[in-house]
Amino acid sequence: MPDVELEHRFESGGNDLVSYLARPEHRPDRRVPGLVMCHGFPSGGAGGASVTSSAYLTLADRIADDLGWTVLALNYRGCGGSGGDFSVGGWFEDTRNALDELSAQPEVGAIWIAGFGTGGALGIAAGAADERVRGVAAVAPPADFDDWRRNPRRLLLHSRRIGVIATDGYPESFDEWAAEIASLKAADAVAELAPRPLLLVHGSDDELVPVFDSRVLADAHGSADLRIIGGASHALRYDPRAVAVLLGWLERQRNRTVL
Repeated sequence: MPDVELEHRFESGGNDLVSYLARPEHRPDRRVPGLVMCHGFPSGGAGGASVTSSAYLTLADRIADDLGWTVLALNYRGCGGSGGDFSVGGWFEDTRNALDELSAQPEVGAIWIAGFGTGGALGIAAGAADERVRGVAAVAPPADFDDWRRNPRRLLLHSRRIGVIATDGYPESFDEWAAEIASLKAADAVAELAPRPLLLVHGSDDELVPVFDSRVLADAHGSADLRIIGGASHALRYDPRAVAVLLGWLERQRNRTVL
């Protein structure tokens, strides 16, 4: 079993974020690669924001134990016990601060990002803005948040219903909160990530984010590794084919990189 810290905490935008830190059990004297794992927007199912992290812990353990990486699986503000309330800009800030937190771990020599859904889009944007990031894997990422932008009030109500927004009176300015949705687009940022490696994994039958979004991102990047999983839906973290693609990509990244 990897060496894990179930409640690794760090600060982001004045919020106490609860994360999961998995280190390889047998750490060599040399440095190891580090991975920030970014979850997607919680579903409206039972548990809502409170169960966001549970589906990612096994994957983080596997990457640490089998591949020898240190993995920081963060809970964005408003999710999994982390303080604060959801906003697109806030989650982007959390992603960037998670990179700082992982880089500060003494055994980590280089960092990558792996994100799912919304976390994949934010991972692309954060990686593009941070030269420390060696590459990004994005699983079912939206190329933009235009669906949210067209009806931000509905998103706000939904966010309150599932618990990612819990503070009375938040946001203080609805207009500013909504403006963040339009200001961040993975499709606009991805060219700045190039020529660093980008893996895009998408289900052909994704019911939430069309596979076209990953094709747009691949074209804008120019040299992305695009993998379409036949018959798969949006929840690719449960699909062993998608997980195998991600693990293989991470292994190749490590083999090609001097830490």
